[in-house]
Amino acid sequence: MTRQIRNHVSIVVDGREVTAPEGTMLHDAAKMGDVEIPVFCYEPKLGDPVGACRMCLVEIEGMPKLQTSCSTPIRDGMVVYTQTDRVQEAQNAVVEFLLVNHPLDCPVCDKGGECPLQDIAMGWGPGKSRFTDPKRHFEKPLELSPLVAIDRERCILCYRCVRFSQEVAEDDQLQLLERGDKSFVGTFDERPYIAPFHGNITELCPVGALTSYTYRFRARPWDIEDAGSVCTLCPSQCNVKFTVRDERVLRVLARDNVEVDDGWLCDKGRFAFQMFNSEDRITQPMVRAGDGSLSPIGWDEAVTKVAAAIRAAGEKAAAVVGGATSNEEGWLVQRILRDAGSSNVDCSASPVDAGLLGELSRPEIGSSVADLDHADAILVIGVDPLHEMPILDLRIRKAVRRARAKLMVASERPTTLDGGAAEAVRYAPGDAASFVSALAGALGAEGYDTEGPFEKEAEAIAGVLREAPDQAIIWGERLWRNPGAVEALHACARACQMHQRIGPGLLEVPEESNGRGLREVGCLPGGKPGLEPAPGGRGSASIKEGLANHELGATLLINADPVRTHPDSNGWRKALAGNFVVAISSFEDESTKLANLVIPAETYAEKEGTVTHPDGRLQRLRRNVPLPEGMIPGWRFLDAVATALGEGVSAESPAEIFDALSKEVPFYDSITYEEIGGTGLRWGDRDPGQSWTPSRTASTPRPEAPVNGDVEGLLLGTYRDLWAADVTTRNPALRFLMPKQKLELAAKDAESLELANGDEVTVAVNGHSVEATVAIRDRMRQGAAFLIEGTDEANANVLTNGVPQQIKVSKR
Repeated sequence: MTRQIRNHVSIVVDGREVTAPEGTMLHDAAKMGDVEIPVFCYEPKLGDPVGACRMCLVEIEGMPKLQTSCSTPIRDGMVVYTQTDRVQEAQNAVVEFLLVNHPLDCPVCDKGGECPLQDIAMGWGPGKSRFTDPKRHFEKPLELSPLVAIDRERCILCYRCVRFSQEVAEDDQLQLLERGDKSFVGTFDERPYIAPFHGNITELCPVGALTSYTYRFRARPWDIEDAGSVCTLCPSQCNVKFTVRDERVLRVLARDNVEVDDGWLCDKGRFAFQMFNSEDRITQPMVRAGDGSLSPIGWDEAVTKVAAAIRAAGEKAAAVVGGATSNEEGWLVQRILRDAGSSNVDCSASPVDAGLLGELSRPEIGSSVADLDHADAILVIGVDPLHEMPILDLRIRKAVRRARAKLMVASERPTTLDGGAAEAVRYAPGDAASFVSALAGALGAEGYDTEGPFEKEAEAIAGVLREAPDQAIIWGERLWRNPGAVEALHACARACQMHQRIGPGLLEVPEESNGRGLREVGCLPGGKPGLEPAPGGRGSASIKEGLANHELGATLLINADPVRTHPDSNGWRKALAGNFVVAISSFEDESTKLANLVIPAETYAEKEGTVTHPDGRLQRLRRNVPLPEGMIPGWRFLDAVATALGEGVSAESPAEIFDALSKEVPFYDSITYEEIGGTGLRWGDRDPGQSWTPSRTASTPRPEAPVNGDVEGLLLGTYRDLWAADVTTRNPALRFLMPKQKLELAAKDAESLELANGDEVTVAVNGHSVEATVAIRDRMRQGAAFLIEGTDEANANVLTNGVPQQIKVSKR
């Protein structure tokens, strides 16, 4: 969608001249002129205004009746009055009517002190009530969900929460029930409101009707401090604001950044703060004794042991880096290994080609998240954003709903976006290359044709892409596991001429939170800092094999748990058990249990440094609470190890390390630490690419292509569920969301196996098995079956080795 250019017009508000873009809502224009108009229902993030509360009434010359400023667009020459007797009388009446049934219990209300109704009643209310009859009463508080309580007596029917459920999250669970003065907010048949974004309603509510169980009665506004940072639990990297009391995080709120998250948070980011203060935290270095027990050691001794192990291993040293690692820490890790003679460092479970990645990362071909708001067509390939980058799911829905973008989805398994898609294509697990190659052929890319099973679907999608002036293609990191898929995707982008225009383009969704940043600073086999291809180096799968065969030595696990998150859990367990392993982690996990040396890691509320958003936006992590007593930052420990090896930076702050790494990353070189600021800075907007010319050299060994054609039986695919992570287990409030293992099947496959929904089965591959419950799904591809990765029990990674395999299913 072509971005609309709006002329600026002038209006007069209470005698002040205000200039704003034509069509701006009067409330927003007045705010630009520092004139406050009270509102309850109005929230620009929710879309078109509804004018439900009538609190924002103003007087406009030439109009006989008062108008709602939230739904009145401005025009040139408009003269507005917000403080006339008519306006004040109307505002007094609205407040008085709202307080007719609203309990006057501010001293005990959890919203007291930060309540818009309190502020507006004091500033625009009559100051007294003429109402003497009994107020209406509801049972209170009710459990709207295990995380949110609702007090219906306090509800002023502003519709914010209902609009969020129906128009933003599109889960359609919340609604207004009954009519007139008996209206109330609820769900059908009082069912629990369980949805991945429902915590946002507690922040939208302008009164104390919706509160979270994790924060109720734990602090007052005058007891707390707010501090901003970035959530690193997934690639969304939402901007957050921590509510801190007595140096402990008690609440997480959204910190609006339209370029990143549109002001929303998923429930994982909102409620996963309880683990920060967990008694299970690792807070000091520990070494494992022969009997398996851990004993505390000093930091200097830990540095000496790690440096000695890396020095002894030399070119046989290796590292696996997790997404919670900052750019500075990642750069130090790869520097430690490369200076020791090793390039065996990886931050991905997929075999990424550094040379091709450099081409795909060029600013002129990439898309920012905000660009999606203006896309005419969006193609999602090989990823379900809800599970891997949740806020992106809301952004795509927004583009379809408000900008009328045409959505197309191509994936192995059904996604949450299928319902709003004009086209939805299913390909077999591991066979993305067949579809993407057919699409490249349909778009006219040189060297590709449409012959194959996806000819019809590819032509249909290509037709939509060709007709759309601005196209965006969102793709998942797992396409790297399908030989030829990413190359064909690059051909699609060039065929769409994305490299010749400004606006929407390619956007990769990495599997790890800081996946893009870690690659760019050099945590990639065959790729140096700056995505400079360099032959050699083992990827994560090859590191596992090398450890198992004793071809590699000392291994660093930096915020990584490959036993849980990578294919072949048992293989990783055996590989780590027979080698010297150093784990930097906040908690003991499946991989840390096998480590010889355990080093404590900060949470993202305690960390300082930078991370890089999937669209190339550098963002700063800021320490909001102090480290546990005796801990030192991860960057300082890694720099001490590098110094012990003779290659340290001897930095006093993450800013100094960022300066050092920027000298090796050309596209970071023009950015200063201070410029990144509170909302981030997208390096592609600063440097259009002239100073960076990546070399197109394939540098990572590719796996053999899986055979998916005409197979007998079921082909196993796996996926990451939003809640199948150790974060869910570490936070008591979220534990009820940990999924049980389920085997997803097409109806015809279930029928042929004589299985029904809810049946208990055993799924076996090559002598390994897991137990699961059958779940029959619509829109599933026949012949494919799916299990969840990363579950506490029956982890699907036990059965996988990086390529899809045939499975045997037996009923228990």
